[in-house]
This record gives sequence, C-alpha cells and structure tokens, in this order.
Amino acid sequence: MGQGGARGQRENRMMREAHREAAERVSQARLWQRHMAMARIGAIAGNGVNRPALSDEDIAARRLLIEWARAKRFEIGVDAIGNLFVRRAGLDPTAAPVMTGSHMDSQPRGGRFDGIYGVLAGLEALEAIDEAGVVTRRPIELVAWTNEEGGRFQPCTMGSSVYTGARKVEDFLDVTDNEGTVLREALARTLAATPELREHNFNAPAAAYVEAHIEQGPLLEQQGKTIGVVTGIQGLRWFNVEVFGKTDHAGTTPLALRQDALRDAIAIIDTLARFARDPSDVVRFTVGRMLVTPNSPNSVASHVLFSVDLRHPDPATIDRLGRSVEPLARDAVRQCTLKVTPTLHDDPCVFDAGVVAEIEGCAQALGLSHMRLPSGASHDAMYMARVCPTGMIFVPCEQGISHNEAENAKPADLAAGARVLTAALLALADQ
Repeated sequence: MGQGGARGQRENRMMREAHREAAERVSQARLWQRHMAMARIGAIAGNGVNRPALSDEDIAARRLLIEWARAKRFEIGVDAIGNLFVRRAGLDPTAAPVMTGSHMDSQPRGGRFDGIYGVLAGLEALEAIDEAGVVTRRPIELVAWTNEEGGRFQPCTMGSSVYTGARKVEDFLDVTDNEGTVLREALARTLAATPELREHNFNAPAAAYVEAHIEQGPLLEQQGKTIGVVTGIQGLRWFNVEVFGKTDHAGTTPLALRQDALRDAIAIIDTLARFARDPSDVVRFTVGRMLVTPNSPNSVASHVLFSVDLRHPDPATIDRLGRSVEPLARDAVRQCTLKVTPTLHDDPCVFDAGVVAEIEGCAQALGLSHMRLPSGASHDAMYMARVCPTGMIFVPCEQGISHNEAENAKPADLAAGARVLTAALLALADQ
C-alpha cells in the first residue's frame, strides 16, 4: 500500500472516531428534559399535548427552540410558510447543507414525542457536534416544519410541500380551521411573533436530509430493536367530502321528504369502508373529521363535511383507491347533492439507498440493534426525498401507540436515535 493509501485510511479512521465521539456527546438527560419542557406547552390530561399549527402554543414552542439555539450561537431563520431553520456553519459556506428535522405541531389529543422528537434530536445532534469540536465541510441545518399534522389546517405536510416546490404557499392561505380562522391570519401572527429572524428561501439546495421520529407502530418493540432504518413511506390520498341537504324539523318532517345530509354521509362512508376492506389488512381507510350543520338534536342535518384518508404502499393500488372515491360516493347518495375535493395526493416514496445504508452503518458502528422497515405514516421526509437523498431513523414507542395522550418513549431509546442521527449527519456533511 502506498503512502497516499495509508494516509487516506488514517484520515478515515480519525474521522470515524470523531463521529463516534460526537455521537457519545449526546446527552440523554438534556434531551429528555427538553422533551418535558416542550410537553408543558399545550399540555392536556393524560400526559398528552394539544399544540395546533400556528397557534399560541406553537408560537411558544418556537420561541423556546429559538432560545435554546441562540444559547449556542447557531444561525436562525424562517421562511414565508413559517418553517423554522437552525444552522451550524461548515467550512464551506457555499456548500448545500445536510438537513434534519421534523415538526412541532401535534394532533388535538396528541402525545409528547410525535414530531417534536425529530426537532429536539436534531438540536441535540448540533449541540453534541459543537461540544465535540467537530468541523464539517458542509453546514448542518435543523428545520422545524410548519403544519405537518394537518390537525388544525388541512392538508398535512404544508411546510415541507411548499419548501420543496411541490405546492405554493398561495394554495393554502385561504384554508380555514374548524372555528373559521383563516390560515393567512394565523401565519401572519406566527411570523410577527419572531420578527428578528433572517429570511430563508424556498427551494434552497440540500445535500441530504435525515429525519428522526418515533415509529408510531409496534414493530421495533415487538422485535426488540432499538433503531429502525426506514426504507420508504406508503402513498396516500386525502379528500374532503361535502354533502348538501336541507334543514327540517326532526319531529314533523316525514323521512321520505327529507334531504338528510348526515344520513347520506353515513351511506357514503359505509360504501367506501366496504370498498376498502382488505383481507391482507394493508389498505388504510380512515374518516377522522366530520362537521355537521346545524348540529342540533332536533334538526335534520343540512350539510356534512367529512375527511377521507386512504393509504397503501403500492403505487397502482393507491391510485385505484383514490380514483374510486368520488364515483362510489356519488352512487351512495340518495337524497342530497355532493362535492368531493381532493386535498392531498402523495405517491409511495422510496428512500435513497446510500442514505439508508449510511444510517444502518452508523447504528451498527454504535453497537445498536436495528432493522429495516417501511413507514406507514406520512412525514415531511416524503417531500424532501423529491429534492435530495433522504432517509429516516425510527425509535420504538410503547405498544406502538401514537396520536394519543398515552404515547410514550424511553429516554434511552430517544438518546440512541439521536446518536445515530449525529453520526449520520456527520458522515453526510463530509461527503
């Protein structure tokens, strides 16, 4: 072996050792304490969290993240959809950053770890790298995406879809929540709450993206594995279905003369549920939101709006399911008129083989048990995969429970995922 080859091996060995040292700087106690601090913002009974996107609680969470980032003198920015960025500089300021992140908003009765873990694990990785004194060629950038959940404003993953150019911010500005608040107003108020941040552009180049998340399923716990190396995300279709009828008196109007929007809505839901029935239990069909007008016990419903969520990992299957929603709904209507509005169309996503292998190699080098698995839930990583090499890291959650106050994760598992994230970010930032 020549001197050049030996020198290269020494440099690679030294780099790997520096990566391991940085990963070992991850503080389990600090990471857990920050989770508990965030969990107090929007806390609800049962250890749950209600932190809607672009709400007072969301603003408070953003300010706390900014406070922690400023203490380490990281650069902080925000874009026009409210995505929040925290950057640790690299040697080459012109190089595209390696990015990590997730979201800070929650479901109305959500848990303490969904989304926020990826944000706090990313911040912990930046701090661990900083404390280890590791210098990277590329910047490393943490992003807290706006409205990943879609619990208040539909659809979900707004921030990442706008950032990557899949959608425009104007597509969402007139969307309203259940109380009639318009998104443009909530967004303006959120941006005004942190006016001193630098402006970040959409479609900024990225060298790679790695997102850490709780699994939201039972596989890691069942298999006794600490790290999930995520291979991709199943496709989904979202719709809003509106049924228009007529309000009448519940006690005096004969059933044959009614235009009962709720009765037709139930017929549609039953039809779609029977269509989506799958002996292999791979299809996912959910109606999770319903608004009834006038919503009075002694009045016939004049208007019903409900959501439809369909998911499947096979492109042809999810396309067939999505195309069937409107014709099946129209066939089921008997007394009323109907409007079906598609709100989200995401095809299945396969993550970059190189990033998947890097994450797997980091888990192995750190002595952590791991397995490859797909994601049944949607994540912002699905949009980032359209613009740069992308991967995800899962850690176990108790009994696979998520979108629920009982959602729980162990401090040691959260720290293990943050260590793999740290090592993977460093490896990618030196490429």
